[in-house]
Amino acid sequence: MRIISVAAVVLACACVSAQTPASDQTSEPPKFDGKRAFEHIERLVAIGPRSAGSEGIQKTRDYIKQQLTAIGLTPVEQPFEAETPIGPVKMVNISARIPWGSSDATFRVIFAGHYDTKLSKDFTFVGANDGGSSAAFLIEIARVLKDAKRPLPIELVFFDGEEAVIDWNQGDDNTYGSRHYVEAARAGGRLKDVRAMILVDMIGDRDLRILRETNSTPWLTDAIWNAAKRAGRREFIDEPLDVKDDHLSFLKAGVPAVDIIDLDYPAWHTEGDTLDKVSAESLQAVGDVVLAALPEILQRAAK
Repeated sequence: MRIISVAAVVLACACVSAQTPASDQTSEPPKFDGKRAFEHIERLVAIGPRSAGSEGIQKTRDYIKQQLTAIGLTPVEQPFEAETPIGPVKMVNISARIPWGSSDATFRVIFAGHYDTKLSKDFTFVGANDGGSSAAFLIEIARVLKDAKRPLPIELVFFDGEEAVIDWNQGDDNTYGSRHYVEAARAGGRLKDVRAMILVDMIGDRDLRILRETNSTPWLTDAIWNAAKRAGRREFIDEPLDVKDDHLSFLKAGVPAVDIIDLDYPAWHTEGDTLDKVSAESLQAVGDVVLAALPEILQRAAK
């Protein structure tokens, strides 16, 4: 690992660098665009239900990979077969790395979220917020970080199988993708290089209220909430909330992790989780705060 690259990384995340060529100094730094992210939700919702193992999630995978490829990233599939209460289900995580230069700079920070939707036999569940917002956010943050044109030790991971097939509280019927990712990284000796994991889930609610998730690593939570205070973002609220989500797979493995989630969502797991319940403004709020907190997170992760 080359710690010497950290200064460049921190400056890159702030989108300001003394090394910026003169021809680039007048150009606008890359910014998160909530409207772009919302357009991705529109396209995902148009696919329809996207539960693990379904035709819909295959179409979703194709869309995510097309978007990542279009911005110059290389999407990598991580297929696996999950043992579920209804039998084996084929699932696929998708990842992409922001190029960070030196091949020996292996440490990284992960941005993650799930792209599957809850399996429902009672109604058509399109998951505009739950499944749609996290996938859309990751696609847009990928564009922003790639456009920074600086070495960034960041990996984007789209988890399959976050949702329970039948019942979240029935054994391990949940978080299949994140558990598989961690197990594979540990087996391959790569888990030690993951210095922090930032999880987004259900962040598109029009009435966005993100509480401090109590299982999350305190320094990561503080970095994000402090950035929100500096930016005057009232969507990030200093109240506790205990959530079981994909970040637990990393926490149990000793990796610092934080869950950015609005669980106070009236349409959660209902047929009402539709486009009219989410907004570009909420996505913008999360994007702005995460980018503002990223320099501090990367600096801490590099130690």
